[in-house]
Amino acid sequence: MTRAAEADRSPQDFDPLDGLAATMDHAATAAVAQMTSALSPATLIQAVTDWAVHLAISPGKQLQLGAKAVRKSMRFADYVSRASSDSDAEPAIEPLANDRRFRDPAWSEPPYSFISQAFLLHQQWWHAATNGIGGVTKHHQDVLSFATRQMLDVVAPTNFLATNPVLQRRIRETGGKCLIDGAANLLEDARRQLRGEPPCGAENFRAGETIATAPGKVVYRNHLIELIQYEPTTDTVHPEPVLIVPAWIMKYYILDLSPHNSLVRWLTGQGFTVFMISWRNPTAKDRDLAMADYREMGPMAAIDVVSRISGGARIHAAGYCLGGTLMAIAAAAMARDGDERLASLTLFAAQTEFSEPGELGLFIDEAQLHLLESLMWSEGYLDGSRMGGAFQILRSNDLIWSHVLGTYLMGEREPMSDLMAWNADSTRMPFAMHSEYLRSLFLNDDLAEGRFRVDGRAVSLSGIRVPLFVVGTERDHVAPWRSVHKIHGLVPAQIRFVLASGGHNVGIVAEPGSNRAKYRTLLREEEGPALSADEWETRAERRSGSWWPEWGKWLHERSAEPAPPPRIGDPASAYDCLADAPGTYVKER
Repeated sequence: MTRAAEADRSPQDFDPLDGLAATMDHAATAAVAQMTSALSPATLIQAVTDWAVHLAISPGKQLQLGAKAVRKSMRFADYVSRASSDSDAEPAIEPLANDRRFRDPAWSEPPYSFISQAFLLHQQWWHAATNGIGGVTKHHQDVLSFATRQMLDVVAPTNFLATNPVLQRRIRETGGKCLIDGAANLLEDARRQLRGEPPCGAENFRAGETIATAPGKVVYRNHLIELIQYEPTTDTVHPEPVLIVPAWIMKYYILDLSPHNSLVRWLTGQGFTVFMISWRNPTAKDRDLAMADYREMGPMAAIDVVSRISGGARIHAAGYCLGGTLMAIAAAAMARDGDERLASLTLFAAQTEFSEPGELGLFIDEAQLHLLESLMWSEGYLDGSRMGGAFQILRSNDLIWSHVLGTYLMGEREPMSDLMAWNADSTRMPFAMHSEYLRSLFLNDDLAEGRFRVDGRAVSLSGIRVPLFVVGTERDHVAPWRSVHKIHGLVPAQIRFVLASGGHNVGIVAEPGSNRAKYRTLLREEEGPALSADEWETRAERRSGSWWPEWGKWLHERSAEPAPPPRIGDPASAYDCLADAPGTYVKER
């Protein structure tokens, strides 16, 4: 039972066995979660049952699937006949655009072309079999379709020596040494995992030494955050500082990686005073920290400090991912309460409306949340490795099976990069906060529907009137851009929306000079019409290069004339220099 439900119960409703029953249920469910990698078997059983029952009473769909199976068999037989005499025969089916498994020319030669074609036709049939059945809920359909894809990915011919010509060629070229190297890689990774060590090569990327090296000072610290003020790199700066609120599901230094792709360094180079929140990595002792604690000790505490150091200048607030969602909540509460300290609000890949959260929604339903809550109840937090595992499953072809093939069978370990090392530096989610976040925002969509409460009163995003700069990314599996775009229907303020190429991380860390970077953008004036995502996509202007200069120009236009930079910290207010950047919290594991 949730805490909100307990609060609504009258005294006569309480049973003396409530506490014992809840403890026993949580313990049993947590044990199940440990065995299933925190994935709810109940959700899968419900999805399979819903699908099977409705398929059983759908003779038309059964007939259709049978006919599809016959047609695909005939297409396959026709292809085999043609390809047996013509190596350039037109294939029976092409892989999906994002499926890179069969791109090597070796897959076009028999018998491997027959194997890959049979697999792709089989995969296409299962997609038809798990979709479009009347009566099946969309969530159950998505769960079953996803589970089927996972099972098919496991048995893909690319994963086996006997059916993978590229792997066979690699073995011949290396005289079998690749298998020995792959086994060594497997043992090394297993050893590191058992010892709780970072992946191979990550030790070369240390915060404060090779990454997160932008010079600055920690000017404030509380139980949840360290606030870093970065040293100016220009003679004058705009009076309005930039405060960045990263997600606590990640370490902040994704925005200060190597010097060449550091957003912090780029911003200071544009003449802005930059402050960054560095979140503490919570432990089991922090299990009761809630969303309110993160808001009060995070952005609100930081705004108080930044306002004092900057002499009361209004602040350009920016939030990334979950940090952006929290900053939007804070901005709505400030608007409700007449707090005018914000000059603008920027959101990087941050959702404020969760009715269509993308494939992450597969893991959000009552059964799945009950399992996660029991696991967090037993441990006090959700470990970041479990979150990372969920993200990997969403892209199993790219992040799991291609890694297994390349690293453990072909013996080719991908060189560690700054972004990969950051991604492996995971954090934890406190029990109370994460439960509230998943239930109130993801499951119930309370923020978008005006039910989310701050200090006992509901907040509405419609109260935000400062201009917004909102960034979505094209291939985002964490915050799909169409979901991010829905802020147009929630906030009446002026919105500059940018759709950047890349995914949730690469699309944001897109420094100027990147050859592959591109973006689309469109300005919606205050009180202007809320275009649908499809309409926006049609009208948006396409541009090459990084979107960072677009943001810099937008900030410049909403800032006063440059002046001498403020000092680092404010000793008169006890905001003294406590440590050099990147501080101490970012180094906690």
